Amino acid sequence: MNIQWYPGHMTKARRAMKEDMKLIDLMIELVDARVPLGSRNPDIDELARGKSRLVLLNKADLADERWNKAWTAYFKERGIHALEINARSGMGLKQISPLVQEACREKIERDRRRGILNRPIRAMVAGIPNVGKSTFINSFAGKACTKTGNKPGVTRGNQWIRLNRTLELLDTPGILWPKFEDQRVGLKLAFIGTVNDEIIDREELAAELIRFLKGHYEEALRGRYGEEAGADEDPYRTLVRIAEARSCRLKGNEPDTKRAANLFLDEFRGGKLGRITLEFPEGVSG
Repeated sequence: MNIQWYPGHMTKARRAMKEDMKLIDLMIELVDARVPLGSRNPDIDELARGKSRLVLLNKADLADERWNKAWTAYFKERGIHALEINARSGMGLKQISPLVQEACREKIERDRRRGILNRPIRAMVAGIPNVGKSTFINSFAGKACTKTGNKPGVTRGNQWIRLNRTLELLDTPGILWPKFEDQRVGLKLAFIGTVNDEIIDREELAAELIRFLKGHYEEALRGRYGEEAGADEDPYRTLVRIAEARSCRLKGNEPDTKRAANLFLDEFRGGKLGRITLEFPEGVSG
């Protein structure tokens, strides 16, 4: 499965981010906790060079708890503050402001030595489409500051949001790189719905996800769709079993694997199969 997706407005967004970088003190980067590296834009390391950094592992409630801890440690080892959150429920949001102060401690001390007091920290909020930036800003600010949506790429323009006297946020459109160097990364982003479903064969995508789960979370398949779904067999055959388990039928009583694929992907994305991580830290086996 070859996945490419790069709407034209994203090239413009990257240029705008580069221009705005000189205005900020801190880069707050949202990633999906299920795919923490794959859901990062590799350009951000270059764009944010020299800035304080905070990575928020959003949708942490959908990811495997043990791997959430491993990923938080991974980023911290690389000098990047990290925190597990769920922007929709508010989990972890109260810990962000103290972490922002910690991440920007040197900047705050430098201002104090220069006699600059109470200047708010200016932070850019960035991330690839559909990781939950707008939901995060709305929840963190306590009001609907930005437009939200469940399709990638809803945010189109930059906007400043003043949260309080100590922090201002700059929202940015989601940006995605034009080519996946590793197609496995593209697949994992497709699994979680970051890549637009309209350009993907969902049956093929479901089969690829089943293949991954058989290798890492076979019990999730068994627990949700019955023991036979976890058997060592072709992923497409498992899709047939899911169709049978969920009474997805065509005329003539044939299994409707297209409908089963849609149901399976929706249930995975909604956490119905349990907490699942799709990507593991370097050097650590999943």
